Amino acid sequence: MATETDWYRELLDIEQELLSRVPESAPQPSLDRVSALTDLMGGTHRAYPVVHLTGTNGKTSTSRITEAVLRAHGLTTGGFTSPHLQSLTERVTIDGQPLSAERFVQTYRRVQPFIEQVDRTQPLTMSYFEAFMGVVFAALAEARIDVGIIEVGLGGAWDATNVVDSVVSVITPIDLDHQKFLGSTPAEIAAEKAGIIKPNSTVVIARQLDEVRPVLAARAAEVGATAWWEDTDFAVAARTPTDFGQVIDVRLPSGNTFSKLELPLHGPHQAQNAAVALAAAEAFLRPEKDLDLDLVRAGIASVTSPGRLEVVGSAPLTVLDAAHNPAGARTTARALADAFPGIHFVGVVAIMGDKDVAGILRALEPVLDSIVVSVNASARALPAADLADLATQVFGPQRVHTEATLDRAIAAARQLCRTPDGGVLITGSIVTAGEARTLLV
Repeated sequence: MATETDWYRELLDIEQELLSRVPESAPQPSLDRVSALTDLMGGTHRAYPVVHLTGTNGKTSTSRITEAVLRAHGLTTGGFTSPHLQSLTERVTIDGQPLSAERFVQTYRRVQPFIEQVDRTQPLTMSYFEAFMGVVFAALAEARIDVGIIEVGLGGAWDATNVVDSVVSVITPIDLDHQKFLGSTPAEIAAEKAGIIKPNSTVVIARQLDEVRPVLAARAAEVGATAWWEDTDFAVAARTPTDFGQVIDVRLPSGNTFSKLELPLHGPHQAQNAAVALAAAEAFLRPEKDLDLDLVRAGIASVTSPGRLEVVGSAPLTVLDAAHNPAGARTTARALADAFPGIHFVGVVAIMGDKDVAGILRALEPVLDSIVVSVNASARALPAADLADLATQVFGPQRVHTEATLDRAIAAARQLCRTPDGGVLITGSIVTAGEARTLLV
């Protein structure tokens, strides 16, 4: 009989099989392959209604909050987020819990023949992400969920998740990222992401840049979708930071205001994510059912979002954040001052080479006393020496330190925090946050 260790070893083998395919960082813009796969699998992607999320930042936290609130209302939930921090099984959840290694392996082996058939019959073989989505759709269908909360991988219109026929779509804040694939301006990127808005659905739209709003409005009008806008149809009515996170009041499209919700996540952006998530949950449940205040409170209080301004240590205070583009880094910088007033942070930063590295560093500079640059394990990571050169231009030479590995960088940053009001922020990439979490949690 196979043991948990046996299943984990097979999971690692499967991960290598997936990694041998075209990577997530080099998408092949088409729904042909994933559509062929889902057809062969009998339409597993249509076995449950879907809340579908896209945007530049905030997708994963918003997904997790939406899932927690709907689960608190008695629904069996299935979730998909990407990328993962520590294990690829994190990406797929049933009722908030990641798939076990055993279940992931068994599902993959059932789907594998269909993946291989698509490889044989399509002009291009399936990518890592496309093959992974086959596992996701099958696992969620087998679990007989009541609702799937599915986050896009990259973009929107041609993302492999976009074969779903969502009843609710969510657009989190859109800014510059992945310009090579999505467009050179926020408006161009918005046009791609707006592709997830389906006919006669409801789309919940977070606060957006001025140039983005008309693009999303035009798509909603084109397909006859009902649009709910943050600050107009719903909003954070009040918030108070606390040691554990924050207490928030949220006004919803129904006209209800839910007060004194204890959200265990830090930063004004997480309050906004919660408002978007509650609006999405309301859109999904109505008109058959209204959100219940006590259930909302229970759902909100249960939320976790690892790697998102996550406290993972004390003496000194140590915080992980997966910010990986300038907009995300600006949000992190604002949230640090809000959540941890009076703390002087040293940054541990490792960034992918294909990102706007200078933009990320400039966003972080005002809230970091000094910075320790390093490298994560990804082949896409910017070498530490190159990152140090860019950091020196932003921070000046006296504030920049370099370490060859992430564990040594964390140790060095802790040494630089010699007073009780010192803290360490580890950021720059989801991979960086995941590796640090493995070291520290």
